[in-house]
Amino acid sequence: MTKRIRWSPQADNDLDQILDYLNKKWSNSVAVRFLNRIDEMTELILNDPKLFPVIEDLLKIRRCVLTKHNSLYYIVDEDGISILRVFDTRQDPNKLRFAD
Repeated sequence: MTKRIRWSPQADNDLDQILDYLNKKWSNSVAVRFLNRIDEMTELILNDPKLFPVIEDLLKIRRCVLTKHNSLYYIVDEDGISILRVFDTRQDPNKLRFAD
C-alpha cells in the first residue's frame, strides 16, 4: 500500500507565508523553485519515509532540510505521512511548535 501525505493546517499556513514572502521579496520563479524542492523531497519521503533523522524521540518527528533556511517536519504513522511544519530556520526556534 502506498503511503499518503497529509498537510497539517499549520504546515499549510507556513507554506503560504513562505511563498508569499518569496513572491514579494524575490520572484515568482524563486517561489516555483521552492515548490519544486518540496515536491522532490516529499517524493523522497514517500519512497523512504525513514530517510530523514528523528529529531524528537517521543513523537517520532523527523526533519528534512529543504534549503539552508527552511526545514520540513513530519511524522510517519500507519495512515501515511503527516507534514507538521515548514519552518524558516531563521526564526526564533522557540516558535517551532507541533501542536495546534
